[in-house]
Amino acid sequence: MEKVKWGILSTAKIARSQVIPGMQKGEWCEVQAIASRDLDKARTAARELGIPKAYGSYEELLADPEIDAIYNPLPNHLHVPWSIKALEEGKHVLCEKPIARTAPEALELLEAAEAHPHLRVMEAFMYRFHPQWQHAHDLVREAKIGELRTIQTFFAYFNEDPDDIRNQAEIGGGGMLDIGCYPVSLSRWLFDAEPRRVLAKIEFDERFGIDRQTSAILEFERGTATFTCATQLPPYQRVSIHGTRGWIEIEVPFNPPSNSAVRLIQRTGSETREIHTDPANHYTLQGDRFSEAVLGHGSVPTPVDDAVANMKVIDAVFESAVSDQWVEC
Repeated sequence: MEKVKWGILSTAKIARSQVIPGMQKGEWCEVQAIASRDLDKARTAARELGIPKAYGSYEELLADPEIDAIYNPLPNHLHVPWSIKALEEGKHVLCEKPIARTAPEALELLEAAEAHPHLRVMEAFMYRFHPQWQHAHDLVREAKIGELRTIQTFFAYFNEDPDDIRNQAEIGGGGMLDIGCYPVSLSRWLFDAEPRRVLAKIEFDERFGIDRQTSAILEFERGTATFTCATQLPPYQRVSIHGTRGWIEIEVPFNPPSNSAVRLIQRTGSETREIHTDPANHYTLQGDRFSEAVLGHGSVPTPVDDAVANMKVIDAVFESAVSDQWVEC
């Protein structure tokens, strides 16, 4: 069976601990190479993960004619430039979220992708591929809870490590880009629309200069989505989806365990039921779906234009927090 041969740009923790092991379990993925600016780090990661090739620079990996696609988990400020370089070397690109730091930056990648129409580019919003989210999306689309009216999302973790890239503002750190992108994405996906305007409040960390807590309202034509994301609160995550006849609650929406079933709760009218989905690795599913698109067996689920639209809302969140006013998207 034909498989897509993958190269990994960097030895980032998310790649080593989650994404690569997930992709290696896929039907359509074959991880062939990994690169780091430090050859020893690349060789160590390759040895630990059973990857055949290790490169001491990103350029060397991109020049490898045997690599079909690259996964880009570099820090946020390097997402667009290295994804563009990969396209220019003829590689398909799966880029970690957020695809960029701003919408104008994301548009640069969109323009590059349009200049290479034979290549596929996707933002790595892995949550959408998990069965629990596929099921929730179907319930909303089929009006099982009536007409969608509002979504509430909370996502938090605690991190005060000054060396962590998520606490380095100059390279795209902060809560909105790291985890606030999720509630924006899922709200747009479930409403199947773009918000008309945004109102937000952001608290910044004086030490790091990053946004550490954001609360926002997204106003859609048919309802609202509200969320809070925080990087200095106890870990917690939850999504509640409310319609005119019922609601859905997703208990572990963003990093569900891959080795056990997860539960959704659905209430319609007076009936409440628990929906258990089979164990699944959303990184495996994501890698396979993108690889199938590369092989011509389907479309890209979250293409670059969707990523640009997501970044426009995130930009509006920051603008609203500064102006203390509603901002149109």
